[in-house]
Amino acid sequence: MARDTGPSCKQCRREGQKLFLKGERCLTDKCGVERRAYPPGDHGRGRQKQSEYRVQLREKQKARRYYGVLEKQFRIYYAKASRQEGITGENLLRILESRLDNVLVRLGFAGSRSQSRQFIRHGHWTVNGRRVDIPSYQVREGDVIAVKAGTPVEALIRDATELTAQVPAWLQADHDSLTAKVLRKPERREIAAPVQEQLIVELYSK
Repeated sequence: MARDTGPSCKQCRREGQKLFLKGERCLTDKCGVERRAYPPGDHGRGRQKQSEYRVQLREKQKARRYYGVLEKQFRIYYAKASRQEGITGENLLRILESRLDNVLVRLGFAGSRSQSRQFIRHGHWTVNGRRVDIPSYQVREGDVIAVKAGTPVEALIRDATELTAQVPAWLQADHDSLTAKVLRKPERREIAAPVQEQLIVELYSK
């Protein structure tokens, strides 16, 4: 499985805002953005020309890093979104939000997307009674998500639920039984990603 193994805090600093790639650590004073609020590298504190292309590229990179998706897969998602009816940018965000690793974070069953992917890859979650070990699995309306019986990471999952303030309206979660249901597709106003999707569409439209 291809994945980005670079330092998470440097990714947040590069985008100039918290992407919550390390879960609870991002809420503390140890957060890289809090300690050094400038881009990484020798020229991080220098003046940078903000061209139109640069702004669009940074927005695309921010979306990739926020959802933990590599470049090739992100292009595939964009192509799929552009073929669907409706607004391409919103379609793209719905596809990214519907990834199983992201859904577990939204439900409060994982502290970060990297932790969520690890839980899934190790086979600790089921969808509609069947074990799913693919983090990019696309959940659909009516899907029932549940932790595998006897999983050794149940304590970690319950710790993550304590950090969750609210579950999006398109999802339904039972933190006691560690089960959830997908009620419908998310609407744009329910997607909390710090992304301006129109800039991504403009970038790929060139």
